[in-house]
Amino acid sequence: MIWRLTISEQVFLPYCIEKQPDERYIVLNKEYKPVGFKTREHIKYEEYPICVKLKSIGSATAAKLSYKGDSNTDTIYLYNDGCVPTHSAEHMKNYLKRLEILAKLKVD
Repeated sequence: MIWRLTISEQVFLPYCIEKQPDERYIVLNKEYKPVGFKTREHIKYEEYPICVKLKSIGSATAAKLSYKGDSNTDTIYLYNDGCVPTHSAEHMKNYLKRLEILAKLKVD
């Protein structure tokens, strides 16, 4: 079965967090736009107040946030096509655990 995300899922679910050259992070949706943005246009992140400095986001925290336990801190994927949160209760439970960790990180 081929799963397709609804427009709401594509726009409003945090898909990944990506480190920017200045060491700040941006939370992106499945379309690699800032969460809540629905556009096909190229977004220059620096033109919007959407990047934050996340404290304590070392490799151990990255592994806890990553759907596959990856310790890379450059781009951290919260889910992929094989574990879309809205496709099963188990996927949602695991995704919400990762969001809880993200939500508790202190920002600068």
